Parts: sequence; C-alpha cells; structure tokens
Amino acid sequence: MKSAIAAISLVATLLVCVVSKADEHWNQFRGPGGDGTSASSELPVEFDESTNVRWKTLIPDSGWSSPVIWENEIWLTAGSDDRKELRAICVDLESGKITKNIKVFDMIERKVDPAYAHDSPHLNSPATPTSVVEENRIYVSFGSQGVACLDRQTGDKVWDRRDLQIYQPVRQGSSPIVDNENLYVAFDGTDQQFFIALDKATGDTLWKVDRNVDTDWDATLRGGGFSAKKGGKPNDNKKSFATATLIEVDGKRQLIAPAAEAIISYAPETGKELWRTVHPGGFNVAARPVYSNGLVYVFTSGLNHFLMGIRPDGSGNVTDTHIVWSTFKGTPNIPSPVIVGDLLFMVTDKGGIAGCLHATTGEVIWRKRLGGDHWASPILADGKLYFSSKQGEITVLTATREDPQVLASNELNAAFIASPAVANDSLILRSTTHLYCIADGHHRTSEQVAADVYPEQHETKRATAKATANDGQDKRLAALGVQLKKMVKAGKLTPDDAIELYHAAAGK
Repeated sequence: MKSAIAAISLVATLLVCVVSKADEHWNQFRGPGGDGTSASSELPVEFDESTNVRWKTLIPDSGWSSPVIWENEIWLTAGSDDRKELRAICVDLESGKITKNIKVFDMIERKVDPAYAHDSPHLNSPATPTSVVEENRIYVSFGSQGVACLDRQTGDKVWDRRDLQIYQPVRQGSSPIVDNENLYVAFDGTDQQFFIALDKATGDTLWKVDRNVDTDWDATLRGGGFSAKKGGKPNDNKKSFATATLIEVDGKRQLIAPAAEAIISYAPETGKELWRTVHPGGFNVAARPVYSNGLVYVFTSGLNHFLMGIRPDGSGNVTDTHIVWSTFKGTPNIPSPVIVGDLLFMVTDKGGIAGCLHATTGEVIWRKRLGGDHWASPILADGKLYFSSKQGEITVLTATREDPQVLASNELNAAFIASPAVANDSLILRSTTHLYCIADGHHRTSEQVAADVYPEQHETKRATAKATANDGQDKRLAALGVQLKKMVKAGKLTPDDAIELYHAAAGK
C-alpha cells in the first residue's frame, strides 16, 4: 500500500512539474531552464513559407539576439550601423504586429585596439546578446554599447549602464541572466575580462571580479603545431562570448561562467570564486553550459574544441580532478547542446553534423549529417529535436538513442543564426530578416508569400551561401586533412583518430 501511495505521489509531482513548466515563459536565452527544452507537445513538425505559418513579420535593422516571450509579447533587439541606433522591439504573439520599437541607445564609437589588425565587427550583429524578460521589466544588453532595464508596459528606461566597455574584435555575444535580485553578465574582451553582478532594480554594481586567466599563449600555439606569430591578433585567446548558467549543488547556488581558456564557478551572492578548470587554447567560447546528471557540460572553441563533463563539487583549480570526461571529436564551436536523461545531443556549426553522446561517459552513440551551417542552438519538444541552419533549413529528428528518424526537413526563405523560442504550441523563429510564428492549422496564401519583403542584401547573401557551400566544404576538408597529418606526424593523434575526425567532418 505504501509503495502504491508513493507511486501515486510521484506521478502527481511529475504532473505538477510538467504543468508548471508548460506555463513558464520563454524568458531568456534557451528558455526558462536555459537548456533549450520545452514542455510543449503540439509544435508543428512540417512547415514551409505557407503551410503552418501563422504569421511572418519583417524585423527592421539587424540582430541575432534570440526572441524572448512573456504572455502575449515577443521581445528582441536590433541595431543599425548606418543610423547608429540600438533598439528593443516588441511583437504581438497573436497578430505578429510590431507594437513597440524603442530606441534604447545611440551608438557610441567602438573601442578599438590599433594593434589588432583583424578588427571584424561585420562578423557579428550590433544586437547579438539575448534579452531577459519578466512580468514588469525587460533587460537588454548590447555588450560594450550598454546594458539597460526597460519598463515592459511603457517601454520607458528604468536604468542603464554605459560604462562597461571592453574591446571585442567581433563585438559582444554574452547574454545577461537574472535571479530574484541580480543581473549577471560576462565581459571578456582582448583588453579586459571581468564578470559583473548588477542590482536589477537600480543597475548599481553589486560585485565585479577580474577573470584572472593567465596562460602562455605562445606555448599553446607551439603545442598545437602552430607558429607563434607576433602581431595581428594580440590577446586573441582572451576573448569569449558565452552566457552563464545558475545551478544548485548540495543546496548551494553556483554561477557557472565560461571565460576564455577557463570555466569558472562563482558564488552568485558575493562573486567569490568557488572552482575553475583551465583549458589553454579554448577561447571564443560561445555555448551556454548545461547542468544535468551531476555534471556541468561545457564546450570550448578556438584551438581546442573540447566538450567536457565537469563535476561541480570541487574547490580551487580542479582541472586535474573533476573533469569526468572530455572529447574533441565532432564537437561544435557555437551551438549549445540539449540533454535528455543520459543522452547529449549536439550539432556542429560547420557541416551540420548532429551527434548523440552518452552524457555520463562521452561515448559516441551516433552521428548524422544534416548539412548546412548551424549557429543556432537546437531545441527539444515532445521528444523531437529542432535544428535550424544558416541556409534556412529546419530539420526535425527524434531524440533517441537509436539511429534517429528524420521527421521533416523544412526549408524557409531565411537564414537562421538566432536560437528558436517556444510560445505555448507555437515555434518562434527569428531569421536574419524576419520573425516567424509556426503553428499547426494556419496557412499563408500565395499572395501573402509573394508579398514578403526582403532587404536587398539578404537575397544576395543567401544565393552566395548556397553557391559556395560545396566549394567551402571542400576547402575546409582539404585544410583539415593537412592539419591532421601534421598532428599524426607530431604524435598528437593516432592515424585511426585522424581518419575518424576527417570522416566525421565529411559527414561519413
């Protein structure tokens, strides 16, 4: 009898959890849990420019920030390098109409290091960090251009901070996160690297900590088989783009905040460093950490493309003691993973190779080539994985241990860089030009599709991307082959490992 009561109690608890999660707002980068998972069970699987499209709205200016949603409002940010403006935009979920278009900042001149010969703001958008929305407030970040809090109802500015400036050769990528009291955000440039906590109500600094990641960059280059060239990109190994994650371990909160060449855990109340792992060569970190199975999962980028499962119960430098497993085979540089039980799903940004790993060991279970370039992170809903590419393809796979079934390969006249969002039973997709609401049972007429307006550069970029995709892949594979041969010759890889890496990159 006791076991039956316990079972009923467990089922009731699970139902409450599912219902409460389904009612949660997609309020931040990668959703309410920051992990790309949704409780929705009715998202469309198949769609195109007309089928299952509730509405499609042209979004002015440029931005790669992901949509965030509260009740009937979708918020995103955008900016114009021509007009030197940065804006917050609100779109009505029901109609797709823009209800607010608020100028948050006039751009200030970017901080530039004259010694950095490859300054490349064009490789990023002026509005890439994703906002956080709450019942009464929305928090927007444009990196070094400024952070601001807006009243969600009126759009009025509550506070702003424009004194947090660093040099990012390709602009900012780290999104803010919040808890009940504070807003947290990383600033990892080539000149300064710090993490900061601001009072949500006032914008005042509560604490600010220097990242203190000091490695021998020249030695790292030599160890990777590269020449330690001087000039061109000074302190390139210091920059990072990752968004932090709040977790709880043994009843205590931790702020997991990837830096360049290190993963650092802070006490969110004080900024005290709890532990760190160090990974020289692993800069340009972009993926958001995920906590599951008692492990923190993080990707590095730069020279060392590691995926690591780290036990978060250590103290100090735990590089040699708490990395439970790591791999560099077929790992992405940009998209974050999705974890379902003991399965970790991911996709490479180049070539679109989806993979499933055992989340507690790192063992590869399967790999599948989707094609395309994937900067957007996948999402999970109702046992299905949604992958969106820069070529406008949204592939839906079953999230299984077995070789996954391709449920649909949808193509839109779009390029996707921002990660998707979910609102009830609607899939919200931001392309580089438009915002889509994808929902079952809706249809756009041929006249509506024909009336779509695209900025002139979109069609040119899309046509160029498609025309050069195969050629670019061939060049990348040729360059990879040369590098792998060097690593085998230097004893850093076995021939079998080199062959496996090459085949994975080629999608075999």
